[in-house]
Formats: sequence, C-alpha cells, structure tokens
Amino acid sequence: MPTNKTPETEIKAVLSTADHFAASGFKVSALLQAYHSQMKGELADILRYWMANAVDERHGGFFGKVDADNQIIADAPKGCVLNSRILWTFAAAYNRTSHRAYLKMAERAYQYLNAHFRDRKHGGVYWSVDHQGNPLSKRKQIYGLAFCIYGLSEFYAATRQDEVLDFAKELYYSIEKHSFDAQRGGYFEAFNHDWSPLEDLRLSEKDANERKTMNTHLHVLEAYTNLYRVWPDSQVAQQIHRLIDNFLTYIIDPETHHLHLFMDDDWTVKSRIISYGHDIEASWLLLEAAEVLHDAPLIEKVKKRAIQTAVAASRGMDPKGGLNYEWDGETHHLSDDKHWWVQAEAMVGFFNAWQLSQDQAFLDKSLKIWEYTKCHLLDKKHGEWFWGVTAANVPMPGEDKMGFWKCPYHNGRACIEISSRIERVVAV
Repeated sequence: MPTNKTPETEIKAVLSTADHFAASGFKVSALLQAYHSQMKGELADILRYWMANAVDERHGGFFGKVDADNQIIADAPKGCVLNSRILWTFAAAYNRTSHRAYLKMAERAYQYLNAHFRDRKHGGVYWSVDHQGNPLSKRKQIYGLAFCIYGLSEFYAATRQDEVLDFAKELYYSIEKHSFDAQRGGYFEAFNHDWSPLEDLRLSEKDANERKTMNTHLHVLEAYTNLYRVWPDSQVAQQIHRLIDNFLTYIIDPETHHLHLFMDDDWTVKSRIISYGHDIEASWLLLEAAEVLHDAPLIEKVKKRAIQTAVAASRGMDPKGGLNYEWDGETHHLSDDKHWWVQAEAMVGFFNAWQLSQDQAFLDKSLKIWEYTKCHLLDKKHGEWFWGVTAANVPMPGEDKMGFWKCPYHNGRACIEISSRIERVVAV
C-alpha cells in the first residue's frame, strides 16, 4: 500500500511502539527497507564531504587535519592510517556503486601512499609524513601496515592492477618476517624504521606500552581477511586461522566475553579496561574472517562467540541512547562519551548479532544507535560526523573532524555493511 511516510518516520513509528519491539514480519521488512534507504543516502553524504573537503590540491594527497570548526589545517602531518582508510573507503564505495568519482579518489590515495609512505629501502610504510610528503615518523607500526594491506586489497579488487596486489603482498611478507611471534603466536606491536627493536611501542599516547595489543591483532585479522579475498594463498589462510585462535584463546575473556586490550609476549593480561566499541567491532570481524575461510566448524564456533561478545558490548549501552566509550576496571570509571566510530561499529555488530540469533533486541539496538547518531553525531551544518559527543550530547571539544584517526572508514563501512546485509534479507 502506498504511503506518504518518509523512511525516517517509518523507523520512528516502529521504534516508538516498544523498547524491544515484537513487530510483525511486514513491519520488520518495512523497517529494514527504511534503514537500507538511509544507509545508502548517508554513505553518499559522507563521501561527498570528503571529496569536497579532504583533497590537498597544492601538496598532493589529502589534508592531514580539518578541525572541529571545519577549518583546514594545511600544514598538519599526514598519517598512513588516514590515507589507507581513505583508500579503502573509496575503493569499497566504488566496488559497491561503480561511481567513477569514488574510484578517482581511491586512485589518488593509492598514488600518494605509494609515492610518499612506502619505504623502498627497508620495506613497510612510514607512520607519517609532513604536509609536503616528506617522511616524518619512519617507525613501523604494524597497525599501520595492516591498514595499508586492507586498503590495497580493496583497491586491487576494484582495479585488478598487479602492482597494487604486489604492494599488498610486500607488506604482508614484512609483517610475517618481522612481527609474527612464531614461538607464542600473535604479532608484536612496532619497530624502528629498519625493523630494529623499539622502546616505545604505543599506538597513541593513551595506550599501554605493551608488546601485544588487541587492537593491532584485530586489524591484522581484518587486513588478512580482505587480502585473502583477492589472493587466496594457503599461508594467509593459516595465519587467519591462527589469529582467530589468538582471539578465542587469549584475547576474549572466557567469563565476561569482553576483550583484553594489552598483553605481554606470553599473553599475560596487562589491562582491565573494557572497550565497548572494540567488543562489538570484533564480534562481526571475527565471523567475517571465519567465513572467508569456508571452515564450517570454525564458523559455528565463532558465531557463538560473536553473540556472546555482542551481549558483553551491550552492557555499555546508555539508557539515554548510544554506546559508551569504555570502562576502567581499576578505577571503576565509566567514560560515557559517545565516539563516532563506536556508534558505527555498534550499528553493524548488533545487526550481525540479530542475523545470527534472530533476537530482535539486537536489531532494536542497531536501529536505536542509528537514531541516536542522527540526532547527536551528524554535523548538520558542515556534514560528516562529529568525533563524538559528551554525556550531555554536545560535541566533544577540540576533536578533529578529519585527521590522523578521524576518517570515513568506520561510518562509511557501516553504511556499506548494513545496506548490503539488508539486501540479503529483504527485497529493496
């Protein structure tokens, strides 16, 4: 029956019926169609913002920073993570839509990464360059190499250029040669430019200085999963198996199902911080990794853990809306800011948990977080999403709109993931 309702009002109408709705099949179908429509529109809006604001026409590549007031900081350093995430996002958007403008942006990201971040002497990629493209920090952060592999694999899927896959393979071999712990499993965190030992291994100032971290393992797994899609090498498959086992054995707490964040060489846990965003992100990335291997027993094992980890993450849901940032088990302090990436990953992770369990409480959470995001995180004046909002739902002061960490990857990927998943569930 024709309706004058917009997709947004359809969502609100269904969600208003109950906190955990028991909707008819018709209502769920209409709800998913509305969600799908909004995800497609939001992806276009996000990418439009980056095409209009990120391109550095003077020095090449992309600006290193746009501040909270949407002002370009032209002389800001440029990070390999931001550049790699732009590469992945626009390549993935092109693979999804065949929109040539997205491929052009991905090509720009690839050329800049290849020309300015690639270390042709020692292998790997630099952590950062200055605004003119000169090496700034030459350290080899495995997290950074992983994101390069992730972006390169997606770009190769778009272009089938051998040089792109060769670059990704080179980074894979560098990680395996220098970072893989053949004795105890897992990957060491960081190295000097020449792969010699590094004293300060931290990814950022807020991280613990430990040799193994959940975050790096999660994104190596993510990268290897995408690499395996375009290069189904048996050794890559073996390493994906090992990484999944690392998570199931050492990283996911068997009692709480939260993730341990920092560990030493022997996997001894060194932190009691709970990161709700990483919990929910890992819940669906682990399953994605198992599925790419087509290993049925492993898939079933990971499905169970994915649901358990999603339930654990849901403990961070704020009754007023959104998913909180983290809980410190040492100080019993809740960080109740709502970061952009946490909401994006929660939208996907809870949707994935609903697909696995058919428990509509998970779908409810995914939709409610999107509603919260639309109300409080979307920058309706300048576009894109704010870094985050405080417990009072005002933008966190002093945070980037675009920068070393703030990128189109989490929210862009959420739009791609959810819209594609809905297409496999209902006719749209």
